[in-house]
Amino acid sequence: MKPILLVATSDAEQSRRFYSAIPGLNFVEDQSHALVFDSGGYQLRVQKVEKVVTQPYTAAGWEVDDIETLVADLAAKGLAMEHYPFLEQDELGIWTTPDGAKIAWFLDPDGNVLSFTQFPGE
Repeated sequence: MKPILLVATSDAEQSRRFYSAIPGLNFVEDQSHALVFDSGGYQLRVQKVEKVVTQPYTAAGWEVDDIETLVADLAAKGLAMEHYPFLEQDELGIWTTPDGAKIAWFLDPDGNVLSFTQFPGE
């Protein structure tokens, strides 16, 4: 079995631009009920809904090789990382876990919480 990532949008065109630009996913298809992207050989399906009900936790995330460079580049393009008062994050918004993983969170246009993670030793 292969996983399928699912998030929702109330503005398909805005989501298409966002997911193509920010995580840099390859757009595959605009279906009547979802946008389909390729995410490293797995599907991200952005479901088209009338109203998005977001959750306060991470909906989807991507493993990256160099989180500091990626986050700095995206910040220069205007993407703000989320800052949480209960975590010790650096000036870029990156939190280092006790085991050394580095995580940064951001929102898509509908408010879905997304993340980038760099695991230790990478």
